[in-house]
Amino acid sequence: MKKILITGASGFIGSFIVEKALELGYDTYAGIRKSSSKKYLTDKRIHFIDLDFSDKISLKKQLSEYKFDYIVHAAGLTKAQQKNDFEIVNFKATQNLIEALKETAAIPEKFIFVSSMAAHGPGNDNDIIPVKCSDQPHPDTLYGISKLNAEKYINSLKKFPVITLRPTGVYGPREKDYFVFFKTINSGIEPYIGLQEQYLTFIYVRDFVDVIFKAISSPIIGKTYFVSDGKAYTAHEFANITKKILNKKTFKLCVPLAIVKLIAATMETVNGWFGKVPTLNRDKYNVLKARNWLCDISDLEKDFNFKAKYYLEDGVKEAIEWYKKEKWL
Repeated sequence: MKKILITGASGFIGSFIVEKALELGYDTYAGIRKSSSKKYLTDKRIHFIDLDFSDKISLKKQLSEYKFDYIVHAAGLTKAQQKNDFEIVNFKATQNLIEALKETAAIPEKFIFVSSMAAHGPGNDNDIIPVKCSDQPHPDTLYGISKLNAEKYINSLKKFPVITLRPTGVYGPREKDYFVFFKTINSGIEPYIGLQEQYLTFIYVRDFVDVIFKAISSPIIGKTYFVSDGKAYTAHEFANITKKILNKKTFKLCVPLAIVKLIAATMETVNGWFGKVPTLNRDKYNVLKARNWLCDISDLEKDFNFKAKYYLEDGVKEAIEWYKKEKWL
């Protein structure tokens, strides 16, 4: 039985990776902190391991006790009160993990690095052409910069068996950021940021997890892929799909970018007084103001024979059904 480690296992994406690993018959290790919730990690077959990414010496000692065939590094920080936490968690922790693996001769057969489209940044607002992995990255968030720095480190390694995945907007049951949008639509308000149309891409969490395991079983190493369902959507299409599924009539509210920027800065400052990070913050503002979040997945389709099982309407429907069942909506 092949042994797999999933870091960030208690997170939204990580918990789905664990479920799929168990389904496929892997000896599954969930990397979580002692303080992390195990709400979605209740299967008795799961082995839990608390890896200290901040201390390479401790990490080497922990990893020397195991020999993982595969590692999916999904641990990461998407929001941070202290700005340097992005670099510490998303870059330095990744570097510590890989160096510990190398120094203990515990390099796996395949290492899947879960990055983000944020590591590249949005496409050009003027021509609305999908970005490619061969394009020059220009991340516009601290989160994206930290992910790109981790990618650069990984790509500098020789003969390291890695595949880097850059998912676009990942949504589905248990996810909390898109849930805010669904909740807003459910309340009868249909919000838009700025006056220009925004072009979006999505990947349903179960489809993204399938890509991860296609990458694990593939002989390919050393490549980076954008991951989406292969379709382009406008912000209005996203709202219309959500309204249809929720059966809601809404009041359209278009908020100028300048006001959103002010609100984001204010919320970040006020929440910071209480040690919290709001959903709408300066990084999130940079994401919302960009008009072009289209990406090219032709390599993904060619190399892994990928075809999404869920397009936006199907995925949103399943997610909303879960939110309702769990009394979130």
